[in-house]
Amino acid sequence: MKNIFIIMSFALTLFLLVIAGAFLWGYQQYNQKGTLAETRLFQIEKGQGVVSIADNLATAGIITRPLLFRIVARMNNADRSLQAGEYEFSPEISMAQVLQKLVQGDIYQRQFTIPEGLTSWQIVQILNRIEALPGTITEIPAEGSLLPETYNYFSGETKQDKINQMQEAMTQTLETLWLERKNEAPVLSKAEVMILASIVEKETAVSAERRRIAGVFLNRLKMGIKLQTDPTVIYALTSGKIREEGQGPLGRRLLGKDLQFESPYNTYKYPGLPPGPIANPGKASLAAVLDPEIHDYYYFVADGTGGHVFSKTLEEHNRNVARWRKIRKQNNL
Repeated sequence: MKNIFIIMSFALTLFLLVIAGAFLWGYQQYNQKGTLAETRLFQIEKGQGVVSIADNLATAGIITRPLLFRIVARMNNADRSLQAGEYEFSPEISMAQVLQKLVQGDIYQRQFTIPEGLTSWQIVQILNRIEALPGTITEIPAEGSLLPETYNYFSGETKQDKINQMQEAMTQTLETLWLERKNEAPVLSKAEVMILASIVEKETAVSAERRRIAGVFLNRLKMGIKLQTDPTVIYALTSGKIREEGQGPLGRRLLGKDLQFESPYNTYKYPGLPPGPIANPGKASLAAVLDPEIHDYYYFVADGTGGHVFSKTLEEHNRNVARWRKIRKQNNL
């Protein structure tokens, strides 16, 4: 009996040592640096199980021991928490880090940025150049319906999905600003706010000027003075199909004869606002129109530094225009 007990004790000890050794080996394999040599993207489809995921990870060279990956995932009840999507795995990532990313849903985010003041046609050109987004946009969305912003996109989304998101974002942004407007806000409809904001957006890239320029245009509207803003003429001439060759939206300077171009968008010929937006304004320009600076300015012209100089009288404005023309001539602008 004594010998049997000794043998059983030895066998049990050996068994425990084997188990401990296996555990330590597995722990070391699970947490050590992986063999992935370069950053790799990996897709998990909806409904895919842990066995298939582990095998695909191994095939992609992201992990080397799919069985161990499955065992640990099931031991931690993580096998049912692996989230579908596209993931980015860095070189030498461990199995522990891989599993953590899949459980947390740390999905790889691609993104693109739509600058303020682009026309809908320009935005469609940007989207259609993004190869990772399937589909092609052939119908140009309504001008002013797309919110300029930085957008994330994920595997499985289409170009049309992002158009829909931008339209919803613009609708929600305008609605929020509309509800937050002050009691003394200008008497404009939502559609008029959008139109004027698009003009403000095209007139200045200087944040501090937006409210002042909005105030100028509102002063002119109140007095029945034509807005006489060049961006509306450019839109009339191009219908929003802007040239992007580094020579301005027309590919040349706006000429005096252009100011006589027949179009309801030409604010040199027709008073009031044009019939629609001339671009897609950002949130700041929309907010500027709903909360303009109160002043007595009716005119402004470029000052040669990227900003504008403002004036209250036509005589003062003419002097500022002469000064600007001199600056432009000296600098071949």
